[in-house]
Parts: sequence; C-alpha cells; structure tokens
Amino acid sequence: MRILVAGAGGMLGRDFMIAARERDHEVIGLSHADLDITNPAAVDRAISTHRPDVVVNCAAYTDVDGSESDERSAMRVNDEGAAFVASAAASIGAKVLQPSTDYVFDGSSHRPYVESDVTGAISAYGRTKLAGETSVAAANPRHFIVRASWLFGIAGKNFVETMLRLGEEGPEVLVVADQVGCPTYTRHLAEGIAELLESDEYGIHHMAADGECSWYEFAQEIFDQAGVECRVMAGTTEMLARPAPRPAYSVLDTERLNPIRLPHWRQGLAQYLAEREVVRQEAAA
Repeated sequence: MRILVAGAGGMLGRDFMIAARERDHEVIGLSHADLDITNPAAVDRAISTHRPDVVVNCAAYTDVDGSESDERSAMRVNDEGAAFVASAAASIGAKVLQPSTDYVFDGSSHRPYVESDVTGAISAYGRTKLAGETSVAAANPRHFIVRASWLFGIAGKNFVETMLRLGEEGPEVLVVADQVGCPTYTRHLAEGIAELLESDEYGIHHMAADGECSWYEFAQEIFDQAGVECRVMAGTTEMLARPAPRPAYSVLDTERLNPIRLPHWRQGLAQYLAEREVVRQEAAA
C-alpha cells in the first residue's frame, strides 16, 4: 500500500512512518515545511503527484492552551486543513485517516467513552478537533477517525519529558490529580493505525492505551520507572489554573466488535523510556 503522511515531522507522524514501513508499506512523509495543509492548492498538488492509496493526516494544531486565545488558527489547521486533505484524497479514490482526541468529550461521564457517545468539547482545541471529524467524514466516505489521548513520543514535547526535566530541577512537583485519562505511547498508537489501514472498517475508532490514571499517578510512575528521586504532590485543576478547560474524565474504550487493542500505558512508558535512552546514547556517540 502507498501511504502519504502529512505532518510527518511530529510525534505521531514519525512513529507511524516507522510502523507502516515495518508492515512493508511504501511511505511518503511530508513535514509542515513540505506541505501546509491549510493551502488547498498545495494539498491537491501533493496528493495528485504522489497518488497514494491512503493519506494519513498527522498535521495538527496541538497547543491546547494556545487554542483558547487563537481558536481561528487552530480551526484553520484542525478543521479546514483536515477537510482539504480528506477531499483531495477522495478525488483520487484514496482512504483518509484523521487522528482525533479524547478532548471532544466534556469529561462528565463516570464510565469510559465509546465511539457512539455524545460529544461535547469544552475547550477551543476540542471544538476544532470535533469540527475536523465532521468535515473529514463529509468530505471522504472512506475515512477513519481515530480518537486517542494523552500522547507521548520521542519526536515532540510531552508530559513525560516535562516531568523528567522538572524532576532534575527540583525535589518536588505539583501535578493535577482530578483529571483521568489514558496516557498513550505514540509508537503503540502508530502500530494500531498501521493495522487499521489494512481494513475497510471506516468510521470512528477509539484507540488509546489500556488502563487509566490521573496525571498525578502518571507522574509518580514516570519517576519510579526512570529512577528519579522527586516527590509528587497532588493538586486540583482549580489550583493549577490553565487557560483551557480540560475534561475531568476522558478515558476511552471501544464498542467495536473486533477492536485493535493497545498495550497498557505502563508498558508504553517503559518502552518510551528505553527508546529515549537509545536516542540519547546515539546523540552522545
């Protein structure tokens, strides 16, 4: 299968290309410098030139707090840009895969969210990703929308790196304990997406790590696995005021009959830390 990846320079884009090539697919990776998805002419040109069987759109505006003050910019990428990609893919009969987020839900549930649950984004970022889901579905009937959560991977800023940096800088950190989700290693998500693309199971898929935890519990596990001495103090969302509201509970589950299941988040963290060490050693060599 010939796959074109937009946003190939990011966390998920990098890991997806690795996963797809391991499954013997031909992969064309385009970074933001190579392709601005908000430019419809550029999108049409790239897709008509490469003529892929599938387009995976990993290009996204991911600054959750920044989206609150600049929702228009986030909407241009996460909605309009995604629609351009999906439409261009449809024009040559290609499938499209659009990653999405647990932030399309309001977090008021007391059980994990499944694909058919009613959405209700409470942040600008969530609204832009939800709009993108709708636009992609309308533009291309052969679409996969994959909702994931709390991503961490080698090729981008993430919570694990932030905690490790803070752990080196001081003896304690304050982390919110009243937001619960599924920390997901982008390599595991990428492997799941690569498998999904070989099917015709179009529509919405929830694909997050197994298990759930709070950011506070995640931070504790990060320091434990990394062997870093740092005390984690539990805070509340109100105490650690951020510009964008976050869902209190955004654990994802699936109602698909034969779903693709990802490993537990603790396993994802362990593999991430191991990969991180290899990258650090290679950089030092």
